[in-house]
Amino acid sequence: MTTVADKINELKVKEQNAKEMGGQDRIDAQHKKNKLTARERINLLFDEDSFREIDMFVKHRSTNFGMGKVDIASDGVVTGHGLVNGRPVFAYSQDFTSRGGSLGEQHAAKIVKVMDLAMKAGVPVVGMNDSGGARVEEGIDALKGYGDIFFRNSRASGVIPQISVIMGPCAGGAVYSPAMTDFVLMVKKTSYMFITGPSVIKTVTGEETNFEELGGAVTHNSKSGNAHFACENDEDAIEHVKNILSYLPSNNLEEAPRERTSDDSGRLCPVLDTIIPDSPKMPYDMKDIIHEIVDEGEFLEVHELYAENAIVGYARLNGRSVGIVANQPMILAGCLDIDASDKISRFVRTCDAFNIPLISFVDVPGYLPGVNQEWAGIIRHGAKLLWSYAEATVPKLTVVTRKNYGGSYIAMSSQHLGADMIFAWPSAEIAVMGAQGAVEIVGSYRKEIQNSENPEEMRLKKIQEYENAFNTPYIAAERGYIDAVIQPSETRIRLIDALEILSTKRESLPPKKHGNIPQ
Repeated sequence: MTTVADKINELKVKEQNAKEMGGQDRIDAQHKKNKLTARERINLLFDEDSFREIDMFVKHRSTNFGMGKVDIASDGVVTGHGLVNGRPVFAYSQDFTSRGGSLGEQHAAKIVKVMDLAMKAGVPVVGMNDSGGARVEEGIDALKGYGDIFFRNSRASGVIPQISVIMGPCAGGAVYSPAMTDFVLMVKKTSYMFITGPSVIKTVTGEETNFEELGGAVTHNSKSGNAHFACENDEDAIEHVKNILSYLPSNNLEEAPRERTSDDSGRLCPVLDTIIPDSPKMPYDMKDIIHEIVDEGEFLEVHELYAENAIVGYARLNGRSVGIVANQPMILAGCLDIDASDKISRFVRTCDAFNIPLISFVDVPGYLPGVNQEWAGIIRHGAKLLWSYAEATVPKLTVVTRKNYGGSYIAMSSQHLGADMIFAWPSAEIAVMGAQGAVEIVGSYRKEIQNSENPEEMRLKKIQEYENAFNTPYIAAERGYIDAVIQPSETRIRLIDALEILSTKRESLPPKKHGNIPQ
């Protein structure tokens, strides 16, 4: 007769078999590629002894091509929930050692289950992707599985944070789920994403490339913008995930957790009084301003390698999580182009979805001119920026450090797009355009220059005259478009005070199914 002890021993044996994944040889092969296994990744992500696995014993149901005799541990994916820095999170981790982590019907069902549970519980979901793609032997059932996941990515968007970590291959249909999530992290040298691989591209187009060049971490972080972070290894990627989660609420009905800080809320930043060069043509690093103002100087930059003329990321002010948007005068003079517009727009909408206040640091001479920009759609891409700021209902604060011209003045979180408070430094230049362009257009200036005995001397005189009259923050302040002209060293204090008073802000959009954002 089988005893209870026998049944418990049977359970332990089954658990041990599942934990051995694809076997020691395949685990060793995974390690030789400088990759952790699915279970090692899970253990790193979650607080010690907090992970609770579900569906450990799920098996595939395929009988095609001899699959009825093939056992795949946990059907190639580890799923469950636990605590990350004390907060609940659901996760799945694909197991490349078990049939290459290929996705079949039951593999997908396990992922779908944790996504559904995460939505019900209102907690984030983290997906660690390391898969050879659809399980060919399961045919249309595998494709159905991908569709089920995509559907839930869409439904969960803006409700719970979704983070995808690419830690191995991710090709074909598998790439669309990460693309639908809030953040995509990739590991250098060991992960890649693409729709079609190098061999297919060579056959179809004749172009020669390799995995890293086509779809590696640096490529997608710097060229395509498909990934937000390029991490050094699996451990670094998981630390990034923990850091991202620390800035986010568990769902769209909560606020982000407030952290204790030793950084004085009344701290002045005297270095900011001299950070802007006297010459408007001279660049400076906007990141220096950000690091000086935020708590402990800590800034988690998102999309660091993509569209570097714009800066986005997370920081804290007096312990409160904030989203930072800024122009970068070091790159393209801080101009807005197609990529920068897309980058900022997506970030603004992410912050707005998860109740994170926005702070914009502005030094922008305009939208980037050029035939290629126009033909590639700068109008519709640039309009996304206007749309996103106007749509956002979280507290929106703006600091104008220097240039703020023309259409880009409106686009970069102006009062006219719903910014709640706008501060300008005395160095701010808020006008329709720069002085040099203005003197070429304003009729009276052109006449005086043309009729002058020394046209060049007169042109320089008129440039100075325009700058003195219009390229200041005071005309905008006189009209109430700027709430305060402040000393740069006081910026941290003013922002913290504004965040505090706006912490109870309530604003809602007109009832509608959804808007139609410019494409």
